[in-house]
Amino acid sequence: MLVIKNQRLRNTIRVAVPFLVIPAVTILGSIAFDRKKHIIISLAVAALSLLLFAAGFEKKSTGTRRMVIIAVMTALCFAGRFIPFLKPISALTIISGMYLGGEAGFLVGALSAILSNFYFGQGPWTAFQMLAWGLIGFFAGLFSEPLRKHRPLLILYGAAAGVAYSMIMDIWTVLWYAEGFRTDLYIAALGTALPYTASYVVSNVLFLSLLAGPFGEKLGRIKIKYGV
Repeated sequence: MLVIKNQRLRNTIRVAVPFLVIPAVTILGSIAFDRKKHIIISLAVAALSLLLFAAGFEKKSTGTRRMVIIAVMTALCFAGRFIPFLKPISALTIISGMYLGGEAGFLVGALSAILSNFYFGQGPWTAFQMLAWGLIGFFAGLFSEPLRKHRPLLILYGAAAGVAYSMIMDIWTVLWYAEGFRTDLYIAALGTALPYTASYVVSNVLFLSLLAGPFGEKLGRIKIKYGV
């Protein structure tokens, strides 16, 4: 398990990787690479997500324990994509970020996208899904304390995350259709995607209402017991 000991380097990675490097790789890769090479971008985002995760811990043993829990949460997200219509991926990613940290939340979201798409179909959209779900988990970690304490705020965050996911994926829609970004097409794409956006919002609100309590209790106990 990679351990990054320099505090300044860890802080730089925590800011640069999720907000600058991964978005740049995702967008530029969708423009520069053709469909046959899209997996290169997805694997690059996965590697950067692991680097971000490594920046989130100081001790090798602690990181290893977190990785085991992340593997379980990612597997649950994978299974959740088989549920028709309403899917718990964003909700589980949010819960992971809240209780395991933003870096862990990003990794769960990113890995859930690339691994499940080996079944549902890889494509240039995979990197955008990884970025969208990753950021949802990362911000859940940043605002973990108020989200854990105030259930209405958590539900509101879940609804906002559904909208944000749709908005990020519509960037890919425009880039694919126009081979470049156009504001008018983006606005049109947002309008066309409203039924899907509504389903994302409903899914997040529903599954956070059902899962946040029991999963939060279990993860809280694990954190105390194993010092994660």
